[in-house]
Amino acid sequence: MKIIGIGSAMPSLAVTNEMLSVFLDTNDEWISSRTGIKQRRIISKDSLKELAAQASLQAIEDAGLTPKDIDFILCSNTVNNFVVPAFSCIIQGEIEAACPCMDLNVACSGFMYALFIADSLIETGKAKNILVLCAEEASRIVNWNERDTCVLFGDGTAAVVLTEGDSFKSHHLSAHSKVEPLYYQRKLEYNPFMKNADGDAPLVMKGKDVFKLAVSSSMSDIKTVLTKANLQIDDIDFFLLHQANMRIIEAIRDNLKQPVEKFPHNIEKYGNTSSASIPILLDELYREGKLEKGNKVVFSAFGAGFTSGAAILEWTK
Repeated sequence: MKIIGIGSAMPSLAVTNEMLSVFLDTNDEWISSRTGIKQRRIISKDSLKELAAQASLQAIEDAGLTPKDIDFILCSNTVNNFVVPAFSCIIQGEIEAACPCMDLNVACSGFMYALFIADSLIETGKAKNILVLCAEEASRIVNWNERDTCVLFGDGTAAVVLTEGDSFKSHHLSAHSKVEPLYYQRKLEYNPFMKNADGDAPLVMKGKDVFKLAVSSSMSDIKTVLTKANLQIDDIDFFLLHQANMRIIEAIRDNLKQPVEKFPHNIEKYGNTSSASIPILLDELYREGKLEKGNKVVFSAFGAGFTSGAAILEWTK
């Protein structure tokens, strides 16, 4: 497959580190030195539905298509107000598409998993034009009185349109059950037959454990996709990593022994936008004209589960 359209939409409210210091025991130096984040976008007057529809329509228009041309919608979404229906189904109606749709929840690795599924659908002839949408509202699952987690996350949406082609050179996904380092438990309705019902709790993150898992998983995945594509590390022009923490990005870069200019980032502006972070960054590079035909790009993401994935793309747009 190949990418023929890209779009993104961000909340209008930019929340700086200084704004957080008004109600948290923190400051810009403490946050930026540990994370690389200077501000993040937070949904306030906007809605996730509106932003997701905007990103989707922008990607479809960029592809030179209409919503009726889309054969399948895959949406990576970790949290929104609806348990049912699927968020992809809501967006299908918003953009007036007429196709099957499905949600994925593998947290920050969602873009990688959606690409893998889209490739399978296209390769088997089940669909021709697929919209992959990542719509994330991580600000709704953190404790805004806890500086260790709430300062990390932002909201955002991004989408790509995929069709038949040979731009993707290799994929690799991995998962192993490791719940304790990173999880969010949602409160369920009362059940009179359950003695000890699970309570709700904000996002739990054990930073050191997540750091180790993220770096080791990304390193392993990147080496695997390079081998599958019969490429060397120096053949890659850009590494687009999940924008979780600047320290993680730098640790992966150091391990790969690659120059800093190969690792574009925007975490300083948006924070961790979960599965939307890589397509948001891709859209920025595309709009700024920084991607050239023939560039080889590695995507690598990691998230709660613990899940991870990587892919190699040759830029053809």
